[in-house]
Amino acid sequence: MTPGNPLLNNWNTPFEIPPFDLIRPEHFKPAIEEAITTARQEIDRIVSDPAEPDFTNTIEALEQAGSLLNRITPVLFNLNSSDTTPELQEAARDVSPLLANFSNDISLNPDLYKKVKYVFDRRENMVTDPEQLILLERKYRNFIRGGAGLADEAKERFRAITVELSSLSLKFEENVLAETNDFTLHLTSEEELAGLPDGVREAASALADEKGMKGWLFTLHAPSYVPFMQYADRRDLRETLFRAYSRRGFRGNEFDNRDLVLRITELRLEMAKLLGYSNYAAYALEERMASTPGEVNAFLRKLLEASAPAGKRDLRDVEDYARSHGHEGKLERWDWAYWSEKLRLERFSIDDEALRPYMPLEKVREAVLELATRLYGLTFIENRKIPVYNEEATAIEVHDGDNGIIAILMLDFHPRKGKSGGAWMTGFREQWKENGQRIIPVVSLVMNFTRPTPARPSLLSHSEMNTFLHEFGHALHGMLSDCTYESLSGTNVKRDFVELPSQIMENWSWEKEWLDTWAADYRTGEKIPEEILLRLKESVTYNEGYACMRQLGFGLLDMAWHSLEEPFRGDIVVFERTSMAPAELLPPADGACMSVSFAHLFAGGYAAGYYGYKWAEVLDADAFSLFREIGRAHV
Repeated sequence: MTPGNPLLNNWNTPFEIPPFDLIRPEHFKPAIEEAITTARQEIDRIVSDPAEPDFTNTIEALEQAGSLLNRITPVLFNLNSSDTTPELQEAARDVSPLLANFSNDISLNPDLYKKVKYVFDRRENMVTDPEQLILLERKYRNFIRGGAGLADEAKERFRAITVELSSLSLKFEENVLAETNDFTLHLTSEEELAGLPDGVREAASALADEKGMKGWLFTLHAPSYVPFMQYADRRDLRETLFRAYSRRGFRGNEFDNRDLVLRITELRLEMAKLLGYSNYAAYALEERMASTPGEVNAFLRKLLEASAPAGKRDLRDVEDYARSHGHEGKLERWDWAYWSEKLRLERFSIDDEALRPYMPLEKVREAVLELATRLYGLTFIENRKIPVYNEEATAIEVHDGDNGIIAILMLDFHPRKGKSGGAWMTGFREQWKENGQRIIPVVSLVMNFTRPTPARPSLLSHSEMNTFLHEFGHALHGMLSDCTYESLSGTNVKRDFVELPSQIMENWSWEKEWLDTWAADYRTGEKIPEEILLRLKESVTYNEGYACMRQLGFGLLDMAWHSLEEPFRGDIVVFERTSMAPAELLPPADGACMSVSFAHLFAGGYAAGYYGYKWAEVLDADAFSLFREIGRAHV
């Protein structure tokens, strides 16, 4: 151990949570280097063991190797996404090649592979436990998919590709964050704010005050960007904000991601071909429920055929409404949210802003946790003694009756400069069992919800509340995990299954019976009126055709990039528009490019997997019906 490096010392904290207050960016590289050295020694002991390879001395030992490394790396990469600094970004860049090389040293080790294959070939005699069999099969496939069967020269090329990819994905994410933070829209006159609700104005005013500026400041972060696009009457300002958002990573500056998209897709294709696949999608989908590109494309085509009439109807309805209310010319992308929200208001007498007073964040948080209590018997107790990585994060003990504490849950709600956009669930520690004892997971939910202002608390829109439920479904997946092996626990499942628990939870955002138990005006305590709840339920399918087409367009773009069988050298915008054309309803916007900020594909784990959201929706429709059958929807 290195004296003075908190990452390498024992964590004498509640539940052995990382001692965030002691950890500095400069600690990561030496700690990870030492942890890799320790892991290499553990691998060497497996390889040099003279005993006949079996499940325990080979597969289980391999699963346990690198435990110190597995303790440290989530701390770095989670901080780099949720609370980063230039120093943390540098640390992540420094260690990514080290980690990629170490991973290659395992999968490309011929002696280790020989032992794993020996056990795999004799699995019927060596393994009877189903979980052990899954672990064995996954470890074996990881070697094959990690280049173990390649010739020496191909192995070295495979190694070089994976190391470069690890760095490029980090750079892509850094660039998107930098571009999101770089733009602000500074308004100084009341006339420019026409149409914006009071809460949106107050948030913009508070942000301007924070920056020492007069007037109102709007950003590309969701709590600022989304309501501006929905409510701002000034079409020119909506266009300005839209163009800034849609050109992130596409401005020809140091944060431009065009070359990264081309290089990442080229390297993924080359890696897939080295392993004998015609394209990256064929390689990736081998490990999914939809196991081939043909199956995914057929699924997308089927949904497109079914959704197109509804999508066109939705577009026609909004276009007709806009024209009847003075809009001239064609509907552009910066018009959609504005006019569709107005039509929603007219048709159902509800909108997101009208619902906000009934959904203060603290009440939503309480309601979501209480829902988990009613559904799964969990209880939640905040513990301020547990270290957190940012003062805005909260740590909560998750109890399960006689089973005691089963997880630690961290909640981090609001945007800040060092936090990536969007919302996600992650883990500082996975769940596993050690000598039969369950090691509890440390699950974190990171979101970007509307901040409180001096005049009012944080009030969520209905869509933000829905996001909370979605991510909490992922959290439940992690917290309720009860696996023996870390690499199989929690959300370590097939990518097109992982969205099922999250999308099941979304159903409650439309359930009158649940909303009626907690939704109340934060000022008066008056419950959300029954007529609003009924109209909310009625509006569940409003513009669903358009929304489905939009998601399918993203899936088509993903499959297009990852079904390439030769490196793409052409115009990235032409490629993108051609790929998404079957699902597009609005005209393209000049200067816009989605691929260069599509972090799910190029900085996340959804390459050749974005279709999984729609795939899981189909599963969700069946799964939620069981809750209805036993009355669990009415809680």
